[in-house]
Amino acid sequence: MSLSHKTYLIAGTQSGCGKTTATLALMQHLKAAGKIIAPFKSGPDFLDPMWHKVVCGRTSYNMDTRMVGAEESKGLLHKKAADADLAIIEGVMGLFDGQKGVGGVGSSADLAKQLDVPVLLVVSAKGMSGSIVALVEGFKARTDNMGVNIAGIIANHVGSENHAKILRELLQEFALPPLVAWLGKDAPQLPERHLGLKMPNELDLPDFSNCLHVEKSFTAEVQSTQSFAEQNVMQTMCSSVSPRLDGKTIAVAKDKACCFIYPANIEWLQAEGAEILYFSPLAGDALPECTDALWLPGGYPELHLSALEQSTSWASIQAFVESDKPVLAECGGMMQLGQSISDKQGETAVMARVLPCIFTMQDKLAGLGYREDASGVHGHEFHHSKRLFTSVPAGGRLLADGNSSQAQRCRDTQSAFVVTRGDEGMRYRNLRASYIHWYFPSQPEEVASWFQ
Repeated sequence: MSLSHKTYLIAGTQSGCGKTTATLALMQHLKAAGKIIAPFKSGPDFLDPMWHKVVCGRTSYNMDTRMVGAEESKGLLHKKAADADLAIIEGVMGLFDGQKGVGGVGSSADLAKQLDVPVLLVVSAKGMSGSIVALVEGFKARTDNMGVNIAGIIANHVGSENHAKILRELLQEFALPPLVAWLGKDAPQLPERHLGLKMPNELDLPDFSNCLHVEKSFTAEVQSTQSFAEQNVMQTMCSSVSPRLDGKTIAVAKDKACCFIYPANIEWLQAEGAEILYFSPLAGDALPECTDALWLPGGYPELHLSALEQSTSWASIQAFVESDKPVLAECGGMMQLGQSISDKQGETAVMARVLPCIFTMQDKLAGLGYREDASGVHGHEFHHSKRLFTSVPAGGRLLADGNSSQAQRCRDTQSAFVVTRGDEGMRYRNLRASYIHWYFPSQPEEVASWFQ
């Protein structure tokens, strides 16, 4: 397989250096120059890809060497960027930060190595001149040892054109990767909340054109073409001889409260023969009558407590669960199936009352990291809420189905998954619920059984 586009992985020295700002600004600049950009995100993040899509007008896919896997990531790059002029991969955390070690599995450095793509390193240059040499020398020495190429430096928080000139000349003097672009100290910043950036439906994309300065040498490089070396790529997503979910109709919750969905998961379900029907608990939609299985993805239910408490979706979801039909609920989707959710201000709202637990938001992180079920399914956990079991229905009321006491549900609930670290979740009837966001193509046979 051979492609004629360039690929760059934009990595940072550490979280908070301005990696996402630099990525969006460069994407915006290249798009304005008429380039077709295929966006990707290293790691399990949901929010950065939403902003990539706003800039590039194309779906951004997650890839890494831990959750997605090296071969699947190669397949995604070649398949999804086949018609693009450039592929831009935004890194995760600092360049060498991964599951463990320095540049180990899950890191941006390991992804760059496995994909054989050059890195553009984002450096926060605030209050820095000569120190950029020592910083970049250290990063370059480590990447050289790994066989990874740092092709250029993007300096962020630059004080002036003269400051940029100093940085440019220092990198050149010490034969280090060149300055390819820089962002001024007054560049707009996207606001954040507890799980990352705010979503595109909450604010407009900033205009970075007046604060991003791209070097002529880099512009010339982008104009040239580069062919990928032919690689033997595994087509994991479409490997079924016989689709495992052929004829199945899967209802997927999708709205502002259920918005954390890996695009590859939807495409995998469809490749396995499933028909996807979206509905909105926020809007009070009932499950479609033809639903064979239900997926409640994560999101931000804590931001929509009033609307969710009044949702008329719960009756159909309760009945669906009690009918023993398959349900997968992830993080925020699981929270909506509990007795109630309390936000950090102490506001509490009653939810679907399917699971015998309550959820409380807190300031500190409650769970973070890659996860793996004993079956081999990969996923990621990231949340600020706590789950507490209770045998008392919310508000002292009986469950809507009327045929099962809350205490009985507590006795009937078991662990949903077998993980060495992280949330084992809850299994009630044919419902699997946990804090983990799963990557479906990582173990097709097992995941298909969750929806059958």
